[in-house]
Amino acid sequence: VQEEKIFAGKVLRLHVCTMEGAEWLEEVPEDTTVEKLKERCLKHCVPGSLEDPKTVTHHKLIHATSEKVLTDTKTVLEENIQDRDVLLLIKKRAPALLPKMADVVAEEKRKQEQKAPDKDAILKATANLPARSVDRTVTHHNMRDFQTELRKILVSLIEVAQKLLALNPDAVELFKKANAMLDEDEEDRVDEIALRQLTEMGFPESRAVKALRLNHMSVTQAMEWLIEHADDPSVDAPLPGQTAAEAPAEGAASSAEAAAGPSSEEGGEEAKDELTEIFKKIRRKREFRPDPRAVIALMEMGFDEKEVVDALRVNNNQQNAACEWLLGDRKPSPEDLDKGIDTNSPLFQAILENPVVQLGLTNPKTLLAFEDMLENPLNSTQWMNDPETGPVMLQISRIFQTLNRT
Repeated sequence: VQEEKIFAGKVLRLHVCTMEGAEWLEEVPEDTTVEKLKERCLKHCVPGSLEDPKTVTHHKLIHATSEKVLTDTKTVLEENIQDRDVLLLIKKRAPALLPKMADVVAEEKRKQEQKAPDKDAILKATANLPARSVDRTVTHHNMRDFQTELRKILVSLIEVAQKLLALNPDAVELFKKANAMLDEDEEDRVDEIALRQLTEMGFPESRAVKALRLNHMSVTQAMEWLIEHADDPSVDAPLPGQTAAEAPAEGAASSAEAAAGPSSEEGGEEAKDELTEIFKKIRRKREFRPDPRAVIALMEMGFDEKEVVDALRVNNNQQNAACEWLLGDRKPSPEDLDKGIDTNSPLFQAILENPVVQLGLTNPKTLLAFEDMLENPLNSTQWMNDPETGPVMLQISRIFQTLNRT
């Protein structure tokens, strides 16, 4: 008996497969290295393969059960291979070819061309171009000028509308119609979709209506207000001006009856004067309601309540603009809001000459829209979408923008 056979390790019978479908049994001692096993497998399935030393390194053995790639320097025992295990002989994938230097340079050049320019490159490329961008502060200032000018336009148009309605033979009837619109239930002016969303959450309808009015029909802010004031004993108290509006309405109605009384020409003049007073009463019904959140926020900054309300009224309830007004030169002043536009100005003349505006001024609803927008600028969107008043507001805006560019 040969000595190497006496001290030889355990012989394992391994099932070897290739990707081409070849299968066979290899009997190897357990102290055989994986590299030697791989050479035997290649000699069995690829005749003449050992003539090229790279053939061995270009193949690998994989344990089928564990899917582990066997290490060439380890033995079969060290790789924990058991009798009857299945091994896969697979050719390794060829490594990717290194790119040529010319291709690398071309790719880098392409990336640089697609890269966005930095600030210095932009300034260099635009150095000789004329400045066309408008400063944001100038834009904001122009916007405030437009709001101020629009208020002046509305004040003057209200005077014209009152005179036109007073000259109408059916002035009293027109007033009654306008007064009826004014005295309509405020619930008709609440966003029905927003109200339904709040009531479906479980909030009482009257309380939800109040929250929506205080928060400019914003469902999210109204819901926050309702939650914050859930335990407030005055949460169901009516808003300022709601209960007071009834008395002027009755007084206006009685004035309307008084205006309807005279039938002679002298009585007609008296009726016109009375009607003018009635329109003033209508305007007094409209009370500016500042945004409660904005009032609190600005007062916490140290401003007095009266000047905060003035700031919000001048700046259409916009908190940031109101803060800038308080910290700045406070122009325009609250008194400027009641001043009309120069009736001899080209802008006002162009507005009055517009047929749509002329027709709209004979509609009492237009007068009410102007009055409402003066005291509640945030309601302008509602009147812009109204089929009767929307075309008038659109024409005023177009005329202003056209003349403002020239």
